[in-house]
Amino acid sequence: MSVHDDAVAAVVAQLTLAADGAFIGVALAYVAVRSLLKLRSTSSALRQIERAPSLHVSDLRSLLEIDDSQSSSCGKLVIVRGVVDSKSSVNGDWRSTVLVGHESGEKGVILQRTQTCIYHEWKGFFGWSQELRSLLTRKQPKSSSMRMVPFVLADAGSWPHSKYVIVNMDGSRHPLPLVTVYHHFQPVSATPYTFLQALFGHQYPVGLVDEEKILPLGKEITAVGFCTLKSGTPEIKSSKDLPYFLSDLSKDQMILDLAFKTKLFLWTGVVLGVVAVGVLSYATMRNWTKWKEWRHGRQARQHDATESDDPDAQIVTDDDNGEVPDGELCVICLTRRRRSAFVPCGHLVCCQRCALRIEREGDKKCPVCMQPFQKSVRIYNS
Repeated sequence: MSVHDDAVAAVVAQLTLAADGAFIGVALAYVAVRSLLKLRSTSSALRQIERAPSLHVSDLRSLLEIDDSQSSSCGKLVIVRGVVDSKSSVNGDWRSTVLVGHESGEKGVILQRTQTCIYHEWKGFFGWSQELRSLLTRKQPKSSSMRMVPFVLADAGSWPHSKYVIVNMDGSRHPLPLVTVYHHFQPVSATPYTFLQALFGHQYPVGLVDEEKILPLGKEITAVGFCTLKSGTPEIKSSKDLPYFLSDLSKDQMILDLAFKTKLFLWTGVVLGVVAVGVLSYATMRNWTKWKEWRHGRQARQHDATESDDPDAQIVTDDDNGEVPDGELCVICLTRRRRSAFVPCGHLVCCQRCALRIEREGDKKCPVCMQPFQKSVRIYNS
Protein backbone atom coordinates (compact mmCIF):
# COMPACT_ATOMS: atom_id res chain seq x y z
CA MET A 1 0.00 0.00 0.00
CA SER A 2 1.36 3.43 -0.99
CA VAL A 3 1.87 6.35 1.36
CA HIS A 4 -1.14 8.11 -0.11
CA ASP A 5 -3.33 5.04 0.43
CA ASP A 6 -2.11 4.86 4.03
CA ALA A 7 -3.08 8.50 4.58
CA VAL A 8 -6.53 7.96 3.07
CA ALA A 9 -7.01 4.85 5.23
CA ALA A 10 -5.98 6.81 8.34
CA VAL A 11 -8.46 9.60 7.57
CA VAL A 12 -11.24 7.06 6.98
CA ALA A 13 -10.38 5.30 10.25
CA GLN A 14 -10.50 8.59 12.17
CA LEU A 15 -13.88 9.47 10.66
CA THR A 16 -15.16 5.98 11.42
CA LEU A 17 -14.14 6.18 15.08
CA ALA A 18 -15.18 9.83 15.51
CA ALA A 19 -17.34 10.36 18.59
CA ASP A 20 -16.97 6.67 19.52
CA GLY A 21 -18.54 5.46 16.29
CA ALA A 22 -21.34 8.03 16.01
CA PHE A 23 -20.20 9.03 12.51
CA ILE A 24 -20.29 5.49 11.17
CA GLY A 25 -23.60 4.93 12.95
CA VAL A 26 -25.18 7.91 11.20
CA ALA A 27 -23.75 6.74 7.86
CA LEU A 28 -25.18 3.25 8.34
CA ALA A 29 -28.54 4.71 9.35
CA TYR A 30 -28.56 6.85 6.19
CA VAL A 31 -27.84 3.82 3.99
CA ALA A 32 -30.53 1.83 5.82
CA VAL A 33 -33.13 4.57 5.26
CA ARG A 34 -32.16 4.81 1.58
CA SER A 35 -32.51 1.03 1.24
CA LEU A 36 -35.97 1.10 2.81
CA LEU A 37 -37.05 3.93 0.50
CA LYS A 38 -35.80 1.95 -2.49
CA LEU A 39 -37.63 -1.08 -1.10
CA ARG A 40 -40.88 0.86 -1.13
CA SER A 41 -40.46 2.09 -4.71
CA THR A 42 -39.29 -1.33 -5.93
CA SER A 43 -42.20 -3.12 -4.24
CA SER A 44 -44.64 -0.66 -5.82
CA ALA A 45 -43.07 -1.24 -9.25
CA LEU A 46 -43.22 -5.01 -8.74
CA ARG A 47 -46.95 -4.88 -7.94
CA GLN A 48 -47.66 -2.68 -10.97
CA ILE A 49 -45.76 -4.95 -13.37
CA GLU A 50 -47.42 -8.06 -11.94
CA ARG A 51 -50.87 -6.54 -12.53
CA ALA A 52 -50.02 -5.12 -15.97
CA PRO A 53 -51.24 -7.28 -18.90
CA SER A 54 -48.65 -8.67 -21.31
CA LEU A 55 -49.99 -8.25 -24.84
CA HIS A 56 -49.10 -8.48 -28.49
CA VAL A 57 -49.15 -5.34 -30.56
CA SER A 58 -52.20 -6.56 -32.47
CA ASP A 59 -54.21 -6.83 -29.21
CA LEU A 60 -53.60 -3.27 -28.01
CA ARG A 61 -56.27 -1.51 -30.04
CA SER A 62 -59.09 -3.75 -28.86
CA LEU A 63 -57.95 -3.52 -25.23
CA LEU A 64 -57.82 0.28 -25.29
CA GLU A 65 -61.20 0.58 -26.96
CA ILE A 66 -63.06 -1.55 -24.40
CA ASP A 67 -61.15 -0.39 -21.33
CA ASP A 68 -62.72 2.45 -19.37
CA SER A 69 -59.38 3.87 -18.24
CA GLN A 70 -58.56 5.00 -21.77
CA SER A 71 -60.57 8.15 -21.09
CA SER A 72 -57.85 9.36 -18.74
CA SER A 73 -54.84 11.22 -20.06
CA CYS A 74 -52.26 8.76 -18.71
CA GLY A 75 -53.75 5.64 -20.32
CA LYS A 76 -53.44 2.01 -19.25
CA LEU A 77 -50.24 0.35 -18.03
CA VAL A 78 -49.33 -2.50 -20.39
CA ILE A 79 -46.34 -4.65 -21.33
CA VAL A 80 -45.79 -5.03 -25.06
CA ARG A 81 -43.12 -7.05 -26.84
CA GLY A 82 -42.32 -6.42 -30.47
CA VAL A 83 -39.64 -5.64 -33.02
CA VAL A 84 -38.16 -2.21 -33.70
CA ASP A 85 -38.96 -0.43 -36.94
CA SER A 86 -38.87 3.17 -38.08
CA LYS A 87 -42.13 5.10 -38.09
CA SER A 88 -41.67 6.27 -41.67
CA SER A 89 -41.41 2.73 -43.04
CA VAL A 90 -44.67 1.53 -41.46
CA ASN A 91 -46.46 4.66 -42.69
CA GLY A 92 -45.52 3.77 -46.26
CA ASP A 93 -43.22 6.76 -46.68
CA TRP A 94 -40.79 6.03 -49.53
CA ARG A 95 -38.20 8.20 -47.73
CA SER A 96 -37.51 5.71 -44.96
CA THR A 97 -35.80 7.66 -42.17
CA VAL A 98 -33.17 5.63 -40.32
CA LEU A 99 -29.83 6.40 -38.74
CA VAL A 100 -26.62 4.88 -40.08
CA GLY A 101 -23.52 4.47 -37.95
CA HIS A 102 -20.57 6.55 -39.11
CA GLU A 103 -18.03 3.82 -38.46
CA SER A 104 -19.98 0.57 -38.54
CA GLY A 105 -22.56 1.34 -41.21
CA GLU A 106 -25.28 -0.36 -39.11
CA LYS A 107 -28.85 0.95 -39.36
CA GLY A 108 -30.98 1.81 -36.36
CA VAL A 109 -33.44 4.26 -34.86
CA ILE A 110 -31.19 5.42 -31.97
CA LEU A 111 -27.51 6.21 -32.45
CA GLN A 112 -25.22 7.03 -29.52
CA ARG A 113 -21.58 7.97 -30.02
CA THR A 114 -19.22 8.24 -27.06
CA GLN A 115 -15.62 9.38 -27.00
CA THR A 116 -13.71 8.78 -23.78
CA CYS A 117 -10.25 10.15 -23.08
CA ILE A 118 -8.05 7.79 -21.08
CA TYR A 119 -5.69 9.60 -18.74
CA HIS A 120 -2.57 8.42 -16.99
CA GLU A 121 -1.00 10.08 -13.98
CA TRP A 122 2.47 10.02 -12.52
CA LYS A 123 2.63 12.07 -9.35
CA GLY A 124 5.98 13.57 -10.31
CA PHE A 125 8.07 15.73 -8.03
CA PHE A 126 5.61 18.57 -7.54
CA GLY A 127 2.25 16.93 -8.15
CA TRP A 128 -0.80 16.51 -6.03
CA SER A 129 -2.67 13.27 -5.82
CA GLN A 130 -5.41 12.54 -8.34
CA GLU A 131 -8.10 12.27 -5.65
CA LEU A 132 -7.30 15.69 -4.17
CA ARG A 133 -7.15 17.36 -7.56
CA SER A 134 -10.46 15.80 -8.59
CA LEU A 135 -12.10 17.64 -5.67
CA LEU A 136 -10.80 20.98 -6.92
CA THR A 137 -11.30 20.57 -10.69
CA ARG A 138 -14.22 19.53 -12.84
CA LYS A 139 -12.78 17.69 -15.78
CA GLN A 140 -15.09 15.91 -18.21
CA PRO A 141 -13.05 13.17 -19.94
CA LYS A 142 -16.14 11.84 -21.78
CA SER A 143 -18.20 13.36 -24.58
CA SER A 144 -21.40 11.73 -25.75
CA SER A 145 -24.00 12.49 -28.38
CA MET A 146 -27.31 10.76 -29.10
CA ARG A 147 -29.63 10.97 -32.07
CA MET A 148 -32.94 9.24 -32.62
CA VAL A 149 -35.76 9.11 -35.13
CA PRO A 150 -39.43 8.27 -34.45
CA PHE A 151 -39.85 4.51 -34.23
CA VAL A 152 -42.51 1.91 -33.44
CA LEU A 153 -42.87 -1.63 -32.14
CA ALA A 154 -44.58 -4.16 -34.38
CA ASP A 155 -45.44 -7.85 -34.17
CA ALA A 156 -42.52 -10.10 -34.99
CA GLY A 157 -42.78 -12.20 -38.15
CA SER A 158 -45.39 -10.07 -39.89
CA TRP A 159 -44.68 -7.90 -42.93
CA PRO A 160 -45.77 -5.34 -43.79
CA HIS A 161 -46.39 -4.03 -40.29
CA SER A 162 -50.05 -3.05 -40.43
CA LYS A 163 -50.44 -2.96 -36.66
CA TYR A 164 -47.90 -1.21 -34.50
CA VAL A 165 -47.50 0.95 -31.39
CA ILE A 166 -45.67 4.27 -31.48
CA VAL A 167 -42.90 4.66 -28.88
CA ASN A 168 -42.97 8.11 -27.25
CA MET A 169 -39.53 8.89 -25.81
CA ASP A 170 -40.46 12.32 -24.41
CA GLY A 171 -39.30 12.71 -20.80
CA SER A 172 -37.82 9.21 -20.58
CA ARG A 173 -34.53 8.79 -18.74
CA HIS A 174 -34.60 5.01 -18.54
CA PRO A 175 -31.66 2.92 -19.76
CA LEU A 176 -31.96 1.82 -23.36
CA PRO A 177 -31.24 -1.67 -24.76
CA LEU A 178 -28.53 -0.42 -27.12
CA VAL A 179 -26.11 -2.71 -28.95
CA THR A 180 -22.40 -1.87 -29.26
CA VAL A 181 -21.47 -2.01 -32.95
CA TYR A 182 -18.12 -0.20 -32.89
CA HIS A 183 -15.35 0.03 -30.28
CA HIS A 184 -11.88 1.36 -31.08
CA PHE A 185 -8.93 2.52 -28.97
CA GLN A 186 -6.62 5.07 -30.55
CA PRO A 187 -3.37 5.84 -28.70
CA VAL A 188 -2.24 9.46 -28.32
CA SER A 189 1.34 10.26 -29.23
CA ALA A 190 3.48 11.84 -26.52
CA THR A 191 4.76 15.40 -26.93
CA PRO A 192 7.25 17.55 -25.00
CA TYR A 193 4.25 19.11 -23.28
CA THR A 194 3.22 15.62 -22.11
CA PHE A 195 6.62 15.25 -20.43
CA LEU A 196 6.09 18.54 -18.56
CA GLN A 197 2.62 17.42 -17.49
CA ALA A 198 4.05 14.17 -16.11
CA LEU A 199 6.94 15.98 -14.41
CA PHE A 200 4.63 18.28 -12.48
CA GLY A 201 2.16 15.54 -11.64
CA HIS A 202 -0.62 16.51 -14.03
CA GLN A 203 -2.80 14.04 -15.87
CA TYR A 204 -1.89 13.52 -19.49
CA PRO A 205 -3.90 11.70 -22.19
CA VAL A 206 -2.71 8.33 -23.41
CA GLY A 207 -5.57 7.34 -25.71
CA LEU A 208 -9.08 7.91 -27.04
CA VAL A 209 -11.83 5.29 -26.98
CA ASP A 210 -14.49 5.69 -29.65
CA GLU A 211 -17.68 3.73 -29.07
CA GLU A 212 -20.84 3.51 -31.11
CA LYS A 213 -24.14 2.02 -29.90
CA ILE A 214 -27.43 1.71 -31.77
CA LEU A 215 -30.94 0.38 -31.35
CA PRO A 216 -31.00 -1.70 -34.54
CA LEU A 217 -33.96 -2.34 -36.79
CA GLY A 218 -35.62 -5.70 -36.22
CA LYS A 219 -34.44 -6.02 -32.59
CA GLU A 220 -37.05 -7.62 -30.35
CA ILE A 221 -37.57 -5.66 -27.13
CA THR A 222 -40.20 -5.14 -24.42
CA ALA A 223 -41.92 -1.83 -23.75
CA VAL A 224 -43.45 -1.11 -20.33
CA GLY A 225 -45.54 2.02 -19.99
CA PHE A 226 -48.87 3.77 -20.31
CA CYS A 227 -50.61 3.20 -23.62
CA THR A 228 -53.24 5.47 -25.16
CA LEU A 229 -54.92 5.90 -28.53
CA LYS A 230 -53.70 8.93 -30.50
CA SER A 231 -55.65 9.48 -33.71
CA GLY A 232 -56.62 5.83 -33.70
CA THR A 233 -53.02 4.60 -33.31
CA PRO A 234 -51.71 3.11 -30.01
CA GLU A 235 -48.90 5.09 -28.40
CA ILE A 236 -46.87 4.02 -25.38
CA LYS A 237 -45.08 6.37 -22.98
CA SER A 238 -42.72 5.69 -20.10
CA SER A 239 -43.68 5.82 -16.42
CA LYS A 240 -41.38 7.60 -13.97
CA ASP A 241 -42.39 5.19 -11.19
CA LEU A 242 -41.11 2.12 -13.07
CA PRO A 243 -37.43 1.20 -13.55
CA TYR A 244 -38.06 -0.13 -17.07
CA PHE A 245 -39.33 1.33 -20.30
CA LEU A 246 -37.53 -0.36 -23.20
CA SER A 247 -35.76 -3.56 -22.16
CA ASP A 248 -34.48 -6.89 -23.41
CA LEU A 249 -36.19 -8.63 -20.48
CA SER A 250 -39.56 -10.32 -20.65
CA LYS A 251 -42.29 -9.76 -18.06
CA ASP A 252 -41.29 -12.87 -16.08
CA GLN A 253 -37.65 -11.80 -16.05
CA MET A 254 -38.61 -8.31 -14.85
CA ILE A 255 -40.66 -9.82 -12.02
CA LEU A 256 -37.76 -12.05 -10.96
CA ASP A 257 -35.33 -9.12 -11.10
CA LEU A 258 -37.59 -6.85 -9.04
CA ALA A 259 -38.34 -9.62 -6.53
CA PHE A 260 -34.62 -10.17 -5.99
CA LYS A 261 -34.01 -6.43 -5.56
CA THR A 262 -36.92 -6.24 -3.09
CA LYS A 263 -35.38 -8.94 -0.89
CA LEU A 264 -31.95 -7.35 -1.22
CA PHE A 265 -33.20 -3.89 -0.17
CA LEU A 266 -35.26 -5.40 2.65
CA TRP A 267 -32.42 -7.34 4.26
CA THR A 268 -29.94 -4.55 3.62
CA GLY A 269 -32.20 -2.04 5.38
CA VAL A 270 -32.95 -4.39 8.29
CA VAL A 271 -29.35 -5.48 8.88
CA LEU A 272 -27.84 -2.02 8.49
CA GLY A 273 -30.65 -0.52 10.60
CA VAL A 274 -29.99 -2.93 13.47
CA VAL A 275 -26.24 -2.34 13.26
CA ALA A 276 -26.79 1.44 13.12
CA VAL A 277 -29.04 1.35 16.21
CA GLY A 278 -26.45 -0.70 18.09
CA VAL A 279 -23.56 1.57 17.08
CA LEU A 280 -25.50 4.75 17.87
CA SER A 281 -26.63 3.35 21.23
CA TYR A 282 -23.06 2.45 22.14
CA ALA A 283 -21.81 5.87 20.99
CA THR A 284 -24.56 7.62 22.95
CA MET A 285 -23.75 5.75 26.17
CA ARG A 286 -20.01 6.33 25.75
CA ASN A 287 -20.43 10.04 25.09
CA TRP A 288 -22.93 10.38 27.95
CA THR A 289 -20.46 8.72 30.33
CA LYS A 290 -17.64 10.94 29.08
CA TRP A 291 -19.81 14.03 29.53
CA LYS A 292 -20.71 13.06 33.10
CA GLU A 293 -17.05 12.41 33.92
CA TRP A 294 -16.11 15.76 32.42
CA ARG A 295 -18.87 17.51 34.41
CA HIS A 296 -17.84 15.84 37.68
CA GLY A 297 -14.21 16.69 37.03
CA ARG A 298 -15.13 20.29 36.35
CA GLN A 299 -17.18 20.49 39.54
CA ALA A 300 -14.32 18.97 41.53
CA ARG A 301 -11.85 21.47 40.10
CA GLN A 302 -14.20 24.34 40.91
CA HIS A 303 -14.67 22.99 44.44
CA ASP A 304 -10.91 22.64 44.94
CA ALA A 305 -10.40 26.17 43.66
CA THR A 306 -13.03 27.41 46.13
CA GLU A 307 -11.34 25.58 48.97
CA SER A 308 -7.97 26.97 48.02
CA ASP A 309 -9.42 30.49 48.34
CA ASP A 310 -10.95 29.68 51.76
CA PRO A 311 -8.54 30.80 54.50
CA ASP A 312 -10.04 28.32 56.98
CA ALA A 313 -9.24 25.40 54.69
CA GLN A 314 -5.59 26.42 54.39
CA ILE A 315 -4.89 25.84 58.06
CA VAL A 316 -2.48 22.91 58.17
CA THR A 317 -0.07 22.41 61.05
CA ASP A 318 3.49 21.41 60.56
CA ASP A 319 3.05 17.95 62.06
CA ASP A 320 0.43 17.11 59.37
CA ASN A 321 3.20 17.18 56.79
CA GLY A 322 5.02 14.29 58.42
CA GLU A 323 4.06 10.66 58.74
CA VAL A 324 0.72 10.17 60.52
CA PRO A 325 -0.06 6.90 62.36
CA ASP A 326 -3.01 4.91 61.00
CA GLY A 327 -5.01 5.38 64.19
CA GLU A 328 -4.82 9.18 63.90
CA LEU A 329 -5.81 9.54 60.21
CA CYS A 330 -8.98 11.35 59.22
CA VAL A 331 -11.75 8.81 58.53
CA ILE A 332 -12.83 10.71 55.43
CA CYS A 333 -9.68 11.69 53.48
CA LEU A 334 -7.28 9.18 55.15
CA THR A 335 -4.38 11.59 54.50
CA ARG A 336 -4.37 14.17 57.30
CA ARG A 337 -4.35 14.00 61.10
CA ARG A 338 -7.56 14.20 63.14
CA ARG A 339 -7.85 17.78 64.38
CA SER A 340 -11.57 18.67 64.76
CA ALA A 341 -14.11 17.37 67.26
CA PHE A 342 -17.85 17.61 66.82
CA VAL A 343 -20.04 19.27 69.47
CA PRO A 344 -21.93 17.87 71.38
CA CYS A 345 -21.01 14.22 70.51
CA GLY A 346 -17.27 14.96 71.00
CA HIS A 347 -15.95 12.52 68.37
CA LEU A 348 -12.46 13.43 67.17
CA VAL A 349 -12.38 11.63 63.82
CA CYS A 350 -11.86 14.28 61.09
CA CYS A 351 -9.23 16.71 59.98
CA GLN A 352 -10.10 20.39 60.01
CA ARG A 353 -10.64 20.58 56.23
CA CYS A 354 -13.07 17.65 56.10
CA ALA A 355 -14.91 18.93 59.18
CA LEU A 356 -15.40 22.33 57.54
CA ARG A 357 -16.61 20.63 54.35
CA ILE A 358 -19.23 18.63 56.29
CA GLU A 359 -20.33 21.83 58.02
CA ARG A 360 -20.77 23.64 54.67
CA GLU A 361 -22.79 20.88 53.03
CA GLY A 362 -25.68 21.47 55.43
CA ASP A 363 -26.14 17.84 56.53
CA LYS A 364 -24.39 18.29 59.86
CA LYS A 365 -24.01 14.71 61.09
CA CYS A 366 -21.07 13.06 62.74
CA PRO A 367 -19.57 10.42 60.38
CA VAL A 368 -19.19 7.99 63.32
CA CYS A 369 -22.42 8.19 65.35
CA MET A 370 -24.50 9.91 62.62
CA GLN A 371 -25.95 12.32 65.20
CA PRO A 372 -26.46 15.98 64.33
CA PHE A 373 -23.80 18.34 65.61
CA GLN A 374 -23.82 22.08 66.16
CA LYS A 375 -20.28 22.90 65.16
CA SER A 376 -16.76 21.50 64.92
CA VAL A 377 -13.98 22.57 67.28
CA ARG A 378 -10.27 22.63 66.41
CA ILE A 379 -8.26 20.56 68.93
CA TYR A 380 -4.70 21.63 69.67
CA ASN A 381 -2.13 19.32 71.25
CA SER A 382 -0.32 20.94 74.20
